[in-house]
Amino acid sequence: MKTPYQILGIPEQADAQTVKNAYRELARKFSGENYSAGPLDEIAQTRMKEIDQAYDAIVQARPADFQADTNYGKASGSRTGTYARDYSDLDDIRAKLQAGRLDDVQILLDGIPPSKRKAEWYFLKGTVHHRRGWLEEAFNNYSKAYNMEPGNPEYRNAYNNLSASRQGAHRQRRRAKRGCTGCDICTALICADFCCECMGSDLIRCC
Repeated sequence: MKTPYQILGIPEQADAQTVKNAYRELARKFSGENYSAGPLDEIAQTRMKEIDQAYDAIVQARPADFQADTNYGKASGSRTGTYARDYSDLDDIRAKLQAGRLDDVQILLDGIPPSKRKAEWYFLKGTVHHRRGWLEEAFNNYSKAYNMEPGNPEYRNAYNNLSASRQGAHRQRRRAKRGCTGCDICTALICADFCCECMGSDLIRCC
């Protein structure tokens, strides 16, 4: 049976940064986005679960080594706990997001106090909501991230793309509500009558 270090492909004496780098690299490689609906999707999911468990096991076994960035503490309803960190670097959360660990990302983001939430926090929160299909919540968070840092192309693109999607959906709903009116039916009947008259018949005798 492989050890967590063997799963991540690093020596047991690896420092915290090496552990994180190895996890991020593997998370990018086996991300569900790379294999979605493909023949290797199930294998990639199994591998990613193994990588997640290995990373969590190392962090929990060496809390002092990861104290500068992460400090796992017990949190109700969570599998791995929650972060208490300096909040200036959300790369670990991004890696989990890329790996599709939405529940973990949600827990970690919610564990950051409101006073420490910057534009990137709102962008990541919006991304979680977007992937879950909660478009209104996603749009609100994208809007906050974009307003806080309008020069950031990542935030701007996310805001603009979702804004365009919402406008398109709104137009489709308006068209669907209009449906088929009485005028549409009359117009169709008149056209049919005209065609019949051209062929020597009469569909509507009063016209």
